[in-house]
Amino acid sequence: MGFKGGIVVRDCYGFTLIELITVIILIGVLSALGIGLFARSSAFSPMLVTQQLASATLLAQQAALAGQPNASVRIEHPAGSEPVFRAQFDPDGPGSTPPFILQEFTLPTGGVSITVNGNATPQSIDFDKLGRPADRTNRDISISGDSNFQVCVSSLGAVYGGVCSG
Repeated sequence: MGFKGGIVVRDCYGFTLIELITVIILIGVLSALGIGLFARSSAFSPMLVTQQLASATLLAQQAALAGQPNASVRIEHPAGSEPVFRAQFDPDGPGSTPPFILQEFTLPTGGVSITVNGNATPQSIDFDKLGRPADRTNRDISISGDSNFQVCVSSLGAVYGGVCSG
């Protein structure tokens, strides 16, 4: 409270009607623009593909670093099914028993094809005890559908969007 010219003046806190209407209009405009981002016909997300492949690779690398034998990332795209990235290891060696699946990521897309270094799936990337691909080669993974996207698993085990260099 304060005195101004002999009249008691109260400090008012809050928003004016104009400020409230402006905020409501801005929220309406932003939400209208945001709906367009989610209303696309394709559910294909390059960022999601990269993150899921990176997660599966990291899990398989951690298993390899922890001493689990035959740790790998399996990339599959069975006919009529959704693509799958699977982090796994085979405690008793390849093919002797079903592998222990650490995590499985399924891409919620239709009409997508995946190739690894130009070859059709299924493909496996096996990791050595240092978390690198056992054969020390780069893997260019191409995902094609409504749009095309490249993911690289480098010979050192890094995963990133784009084509492998060198």
